[in-house]
Amino acid sequence: MTIADSKNINLADYLQSLGYTPHKRQGNQLWYYSPFRKEHTPSFKINLNRNEWYDFGTGEHGDIVDFVKILYNTDVSKALQIISGRVAFIPTNSFSLHRQENSPGFEDIKVRPLTNPALIQYLNERKVHIPFAEQLCEEVYYKVNGKPYFAIGFENDKGGFTLRNKYSQNCTSSDITTFDKGKAHCVVFEGFIDYLSFLTIKGKPSIESNVVILNSVNNLNKATEFLKQHGTIYTFLDNDDAGRKCLNEIRKLDVTVSDQSKMYNGYKDMNDYLCGKKQVQQKQQKRGMRL
Repeated sequence: MTIADSKNINLADYLQSLGYTPHKRQGNQLWYYSPFRKEHTPSFKINLNRNEWYDFGTGEHGDIVDFVKILYNTDVSKALQIISGRVAFIPTNSFSLHRQENSPGFEDIKVRPLTNPALIQYLNERKVHIPFAEQLCEEVYYKVNGKPYFAIGFENDKGGFTLRNKYSQNCTSSDITTFDKGKAHCVVFEGFIDYLSFLTIKGKPSIESNVVILNSVNNLNKATEFLKQHGTIYTFLDNDDAGRKCLNEIRKLDVTVSDQSKMYNGYKDMNDYLCGKKQVQQKQQKRGMRL
């Protein structure tokens, strides 16, 4: 992401994704309690026409990059990575996507039904069928270092959550999610957005198969014992190096493996296929497993 790209991001929407809600609106201006400190009178303003902010408490002002630089005490390069979602939006004591324990940085976690308009809008942008997402996901509110955040939460087998919103993806703890229906075959997805995308394409709220969502290819070792219990495994992994490496590891198990990525050949993953975001321009071959 470049600075020019960042200027196309709606600053008010970005603050909303971090859990900052305006206290009031006056014309084309939104007023907030400052994200930079505790205060009793709102002194932080966003000009909607200019997509810029001004903090009357300090006199600081700027665009979204300036905001992220101050909020996370970082430089322009890191700020752009945070905005683009290439790194987690936690300023210090950042948590790993691969931790197996709940991060001690998470505080005041609250789980609610998925209704938040900003999160629903994000799913609409990903073209996911909302009723399916409402059945499988929740919205999770939490704090890290005293700062509030919220995201779509997809629960794993250990009770933690994979967290995702428009600007970042992370987790309270990293583990797989399984749906065991007592079947002899199993379907494997890399992430829950891909699983929701598959359900959307099929037009079904579930599939008559056992299912594993890895929530990260790094969790494959946590799924191997479950996978070994099946005669056939159908994989819907990403068309990238990490996905292919994961597929090769699954093929080492003593089971029959069917690579279903041909269904979205030319696309990075199932959701890109659903959204029509091709990696390369080539004729799409709509083939795949019937479930």
